Amino acid sequence: MEKTGILYLCATPIGNLGDVSARFLEVFRSVDIIAAEDTRQTIKIMNHFDIHKPLTSYHEHNKRQKGEYLCSLMLSGKSVALVSDAGTPAISDPGEDLVRMCIEKGIEVTSIPGPAALINALILSGLSTKRFSFEGFLSVNKRHRAEHLNQLKSDTHTLIFYEAPHKLPYTLDDMLKVFGDRRIALARELTKLHEEVKRTTLAEAAEFYKTEKPRGEYVIVVEGASECSEPENPWEGVEIKEHVDKYVSGGMSVKDAIKQAAADRGMPKREVYAVYHDV
Repeated sequence: MEKTGILYLCATPIGNLGDVSARFLEVFRSVDIIAAEDTRQTIKIMNHFDIHKPLTSYHEHNKRQKGEYLCSLMLSGKSVALVSDAGTPAISDPGEDLVRMCIEKGIEVTSIPGPAALINALILSGLSTKRFSFEGFLSVNKRHRAEHLNQLKSDTHTLIFYEAPHKLPYTLDDMLKVFGDRRIALARELTKLHEEVKRTTLAEAAEFYKTEKPRGEYVIVVEGASECSEPENPWEGVEIKEHVDKYVSGGMSVKDAIKQAAADRGMPKREVYAVYHDV
């Protein structure tokens, strides 16, 4: 039986060609064909390192047909290197479909590790790296975007998103409405000459980009729900009667004191009234 080829998932630089590894170049020079999300970007790498191999496109709009073609090559013994526009393929990328197709057909899949924008942004953010959730791109559909954000509202993981510049202001506004004000980091131009990581809050970022035009693709890193600072409750551990009496001793009527104590505790007024009057 003829030995099948291999699919190599090759991580490409996210901006700096110096991040290309020796192993990446070895694979690029040894495979039979290179499949690229954007051939215009990949040819720059190939030209820079004087690599001459057949190059074909593989992207969201041709992934089914081209996936079958690439699998047929690998089943006949050819090896394929798959690359995305920048970074690690198969992350928010049609490469995941090709990986699944190869697994179903018994084709070996391996990875050539390297840059990933989400990891670079996370470790530069200053936010917790212990547990994180990568959420990719939010939907352009307003209802779907709101549903997605609401599902994450109580998530304790650090949250990571990708966003295009023209959508960034709307996304920040939506996040602020759903999450409330939290610490965030906005990373752009990672590994490039003008790399920028803006560490701020959702409220400040939303205000900033009302007048400042976003430039480049962004990675948004958002503080998890459990890390958001909550104001201490000064009435924690204080009995309801004592709570009401403090307001009464300050000059409030009993009725107003009960109303205020209920508001402080987030309780129905009738429950505070019942405890205070032993009803």
